Amino acid sequence: MPADILEAYRLYLSVHKALAEETVSSYIGDITQLGEHLQKPLLSLETGDILLFLSQFHNKRTLNRKLSSINSFYRFCHEQESGGSSIRIPMAKLPQNLPKYLGSDEIMRGVSMIDRSTLLGARDYALILFLYASGCRISEALHARREDISGGWFKIRFAKGEKERMVPLAPAALEALAHYLEMAGITSSDVWLNYKGERLSRISAFKIVRKYLGCSPHVLRHSFATSLILGGADLRVVQELLGHSSLVTTQIYTHIQRENLAQTMTHHPLYKEQR
Repeated sequence: MPADILEAYRLYLSVHKALAEETVSSYIGDITQLGEHLQKPLLSLETGDILLFLSQFHNKRTLNRKLSSINSFYRFCHEQESGGSSIRIPMAKLPQNLPKYLGSDEIMRGVSMIDRSTLLGARDYALILFLYASGCRISEALHARREDISGGWFKIRFAKGEKERMVPLAPAALEALAHYLEMAGITSSDVWLNYKGERLSRISAFKIVRKYLGCSPHVLRHSFATSLILGGADLRVVQELLGHSSLVTTQIYTHIQRENLAQTMTHHPLYKEQR
């Protein structure tokens, strides 16, 4: 195997595909793991070797992530004529489960327990409303800077694929944020800080949301999308707000939309006659 093929692949992912640094590291890590497990040159592997490597993974999501990395790597090698075959293995079929989400009543009931007279309480309250109002990923929220929030909009810079997007924020979330920042009196450009005045960590943010809502921050992202869909928002608008590169990713919420439409139709006179 050419000594620099992995570095060339890393550059391809970072520059040509414009993937986030964490995603690039994940892809490279999967390919490195593949070579170390089989103890063979990567460009000499055949489909049978790949299947042997994959047989150790039983979780379908983990399996599909490995498959995505492997298929991408060998497609790159084939296109670059670095040798080896263009290996392509079908993805494992995942169950189409509806994403877990909370209704607005559940969220507001949870945050009502927060003591907003304290600095940390004001922060926790503002953070949860901010996540629910913006639908942003927790990593995007934690990298927010003061200048990114202006005129009722949140400019998301730290996004997958390094793509910027603008998301409007609800007045209630803006008021909670203003209250927190006023109490904090901080000069840091970072918005979400811990008690030491340092940027809040993912683990701490997870604990905050779990404490009051019993779920992960990502559930608030699903809750944001679900609220919009049930409110009649266009799927492509939701796609733009979530920062999904493909509408296919957003279409999981159409299950919720269909369920809501079916439930609404029960109010039709002909449905009532059948009862």
